[in-house]
Amino acid sequence: MQYSKELKDSIIRRMLPPSNEAISKISKEEGISEQTLRNWRDNARANGIAAPGNNTLSDKWSTQDKFLIVVETASMSEIELAEYARQKGLYVEQIQSWKDACMNANGGVAQEAARLSKEL
Repeated sequence: MQYSKELKDSIIRRMLPPSNEAISKISKEEGISEQTLRNWRDNARANGIAAPGNNTLSDKWSTQDKFLIVVETASMSEIELAEYARQKGLYVEQIQSWKDACMNANGGVAQEAARLSKEL
């Protein structure tokens, strides 16, 4: 079945942060299969759509969504990043802290492995 772009976009916004509505709930309300909704959401995330374009609370976003924003903004200039942040209702500092967290996510693993191998 063919769905309008407007309907699809509005449903995707409901599935992504900050709403994060349950797919089963949306499926029942809209009469669209859960698998179709999952495909829409997964395709949106795969295409880098992580954040809606309005002012929303980023503390409700998953780490995956924050990572997608870090990836999406990685090659942006300072001016582009500031504009992106404004459009998404974010602060540049938030994105920078998410980037730092991503870069340090596995930082202790190598050090811990080296320490353990020395103990052996």
